[in-house]
Amino acid sequence: MVGILIVSHSHKIAQGIEELVKELVPRKIPLISIGGDGYGGIGTDIEEIVEAVEELYDDNGVIIIGDVGSSLMNAKMALEVLELEGYTNVMVSSAPLVEGAMVAAVESNLGKDLLTIKKKIESKRLIELI
Repeated sequence: MVGILIVSHSHKIAQGIEELVKELVPRKIPLISIGGDGYGGIGTDIEEIVEAVEELYDDNGVIIIGDVGSSLMNAKMALEVLELEGYTNVMVSSAPLVEGAMVAAVESNLGKDLLTIKKKIESKRLIELI
């Protein structure tokens, strides 16, 4: 299954989305949620993103879904580090965080590949799928 990494500026939001996804998709899926700056404040941490992708990574790949601008920017910066380390099957998505995470989890559970999941969660029809 494709791994899913939820990146939010808020630890509480990240944990809440993970809890929601696990309620809706009861089968164990590769999912990690991270949030906050590592010191209890609002923000995101590139090193934490890299570590989470390394933990989730296998041949199926990992989709990173972030909440707003700088979380996506940090995810893309982490992607550069990861590519240098050989983690090449990782994509960053600008899909809506909650809806994207839910649909990505369902699609991963169904065995869909990384590119298919990315296209689906970034689709204009995303809200209709939920």
